[in-house]
Amino acid sequence: MEVELLNWPADTDRRARLQELAHPRILLVEPDEPAPITADPLEDWIRLPVDQHDLQTRVETLRRRTKVEPTLDGDGVLRYGANWTALPPIEAALTELLLARFGRVVSREALLRQGWPDDEPTRNVLDVHVLRLRRRLEPLGLSIRTVRKRGYVLSV
Repeated sequence: MEVELLNWPADTDRRARLQELAHPRILLVEPDEPAPITADPLEDWIRLPVDQHDLQTRVETLRRRTKVEPTLDGDGVLRYGANWTALPPIEAALTELLLARFGRVVSREALLRQGWPDDEPTRNVLDVHVLRLRRRLEPLGLSIRTVRKRGYVLSV
C-alpha cells in the first residue's frame, strides 16, 4: 500500500478521507504551522523543508505498519491493522491454528482436533463455525478460503 503525502493544514479534508479508509499518510507540515496531534498508527508528520532521507525512513516505517500480520490474544481478540474483533472460544481456537499456518492450507482434521480435542463433532459443526468465522473476519480484511479436498487457508 502506498503512503500518501499531504500538505498540512491545506489537505485537511483529504486527510479525513484517508483516515476513514485506514490509508497510511504523512503530513508535510508548513514551517510556521503547529505540529498536528495524531494517535493513528497509520499517520506520521514531518516539518518542511524536509530531508529526503528522513522522509524515506518515515515512509518505510508506515509501509511496514500496513503489513502487520493478524494476532490473537489470550482473551480471543483478533487484531489486524487498526481493526479488531472478539471471537468465541471455539472460533478463537480455530483461528489460532489458522494463524499459525497463515497463508497455508490447514486440514479439516487438524481444525476438528483444535476446536474439539475431546470430541468428534460432525462435519457440519466445523462448516458452521468456519462460516461464522468468515463473517467475523471479513470486516477486518481477512478471509478464509476453502481448498477443495484439502482444508482452509486464512489470508488477507
